[in-house]
Amino acid sequence: MDKEVEPAVLAVINEKRLLGDKRTPVEIIARMGVFDARQKASDQAWLASGDNVIATVWAEFVSVAASGPWFCLEPLEPERRLDGEERTALQTQRAKDRLALLKRSLDEDRPLRVVLQTNRVAIANLETDKAAKVSTRVPDDQEWHVAEWDPVKKIALLVRGPRGWLPGEDEVKAARERGGVPPAAPESRSGQASRDELQEAAIDYLSRHFGGYGYKTERVSGQQLGYDIEVTDKKGNTLLKLAVKGTTPATTGYQLSAEERACAARGDPWRLAVVSEPLDKSVQHKLYKSTEIASAPGLQN
Repeated sequence: MDKEVEPAVLAVINEKRLLGDKRTPVEIIARMGVFDARQKASDQAWLASGDNVIATVWAEFVSVAASGPWFCLEPLEPERRLDGEERTALQTQRAKDRLALLKRSLDEDRPLRVVLQTNRVAIANLETDKAAKVSTRVPDDQEWHVAEWDPVKKIALLVRGPRGWLPGEDEVKAARERGGVPPAAPESRSGQASRDELQEAAIDYLSRHFGGYGYKTERVSGQQLGYDIEVTDKKGNTLLKLAVKGTTPATTGYQLSAEERACAARGDPWRLAVVSEPLDKSVQHKLYKSTEIASAPGLQN
């Protein structure tokens, strides 16, 4: 409902609504390049012409940071509603499809086109009230992007505007309360985390770190290339090939695979990237050239 929307967000919606042509929600996404828009009207995200990802964003969930940027939190649990109850099979599938497209835009380092919409009833009743329908839908002229994707905390962060900005801890906490998003997992749980959790968190951290500088990061862990992340510039030139290792005080040791050692032997641009405490606020990383890996802490022969 409009009264649940931040004034700055509502002002943009009202301006678009009053100055734009009168179009239905279906016509809006059709004009943005969504094929078969009428058949897909109930979807929450679409792959449009030009491989552009378009996503709905409920304005009631959008927060405005003190410094001006807009952002909203995206739960990564498609099977559950915000009230913790299980979704129906259809609701779950729509949520999974949406997350898959958001993840695609992140992995391909592409911007998001967003349609801002408001609900006819209180947003807390979005999935339980039969009267819950789109009240207003307008295309946002500003680009959005997926700024963070945290599979451990089960949350993603969507940001409107330039890359490189992230909300503060207090702003994220307030956004959780605003959207009814369940609390994050405890921040200092890395000592109990599995090796797979550490590795995923370390790769995610480095992807966001280099992505924040405007570089493109591609995860290639499953391809047995001898590294986990390839970092390229805007022209497609490879800058780094990162073999990533996540560590904690309780889990310090790691080994290099045969593929990683072979790739290291070929030299630049390969690097060993050791990420300490990837699940904690104190996360840090250090890069080692192939000639320096003997001094890397925790490396086991």
